[in-house]
Amino acid sequence: MAEKDIVFCADKALRIGVVVTTHALKGELKIFPTTDDPKRFDDLKRCFVKTRDGVHMLEPEKVRYFKQFVIIKFKGYDNINDVLTFVKKDILINREDAVELEEGEYFICDLVGNTVMTDTGERLGILADVITSAANNVYIVKRDDGKELLIPVIPDCIVGHDTESKITTVHLLDGLLDL
Repeated sequence: MAEKDIVFCADKALRIGVVVTTHALKGELKIFPTTDDPKRFDDLKRCFVKTRDGVHMLEPEKVRYFKQFVIIKFKGYDNINDVLTFVKKDILINREDAVELEEGEYFICDLVGNTVMTDTGERLGILADVITSAANNVYIVKRDDGKELLIPVIPDCIVGHDTESKITTVHLLDGLLDL
């Protein structure tokens, strides 16, 4: 596919990082990865950044890692002034450029908005967000009464996801509704 044929699809875009700041003077950017595997940047062919000027397609020229950050130099951006507008912007990719998911893995954006049901058929609310942590993720479920319910993403609680019908089924451990 020729570069001119590549189209950014905002409604199908996935965020893989956020530009934290510039790095040095030669157009490098310090990126906080929002992906489970930061090393995925090694295989990145292109990504996109939306600014007030429009959508910019970027091709990595050089990728390296420093602490929890990814330092990237993009082709054609050779000066700090060229990349200043990218600071605090999302690094996005088209879904077809995403890494392959293993069985039972999901993109968070595919789960947010799902109706959350118990394994006994009770509607709990809408999956509003996911808190990611080192121990385990936590689903934030917005209840119909406006309250939030936190459900740990552990095998004892998560029964399954039907991404086509947008339903997440959970098993409520004793005490989860009491919090």
